Amino acid sequence: QVQLVESGGGLVQAGGSLRLSCAASGLTFSRYYMGWFRQAPGKEREFVAAITWSGGRVYYADSVKGRFTISIDNAKNTVYLQMNSLKPVDTAVYYCAANRGSSYNSGEAYDYWGQGTQVTVSS
Repeated sequence: QVQLVESGGGLVQAGGSLRLSCAASGLTFSRYYMGWFRQAPGKEREFVAAITWSGGRVYYADSVKGRFTISIDNAKNTVYLQMNSLKPVDTAVYYCAANRGSSYNSGEAYDYWGQGTQVTVSS
């Protein structure tokens, strides 16, 4: 049974930083994309960042490029999202997800999802 558990969300002032973690278990297929998505109130879910399980390729939405960094620790089966220079528009519930090697930025391609962690950035 696949489980993705996010942690690290919270309240931070604009310009601050947070690091989200996603602990994965039960993933038996190595060729996964691990992704981060977010959904703000009243808005559709949007792609934030993705990484291949090997860590060899990373992808970012234009809105976070240069501010967010996705990484993976294979020994710990954990994916991280380091978020710097946070802005109020980054306020959302952030979700970790896994998909078996198809599109990295389409939510519909992802097979497994975590429960989400709230990130709130105050101005």
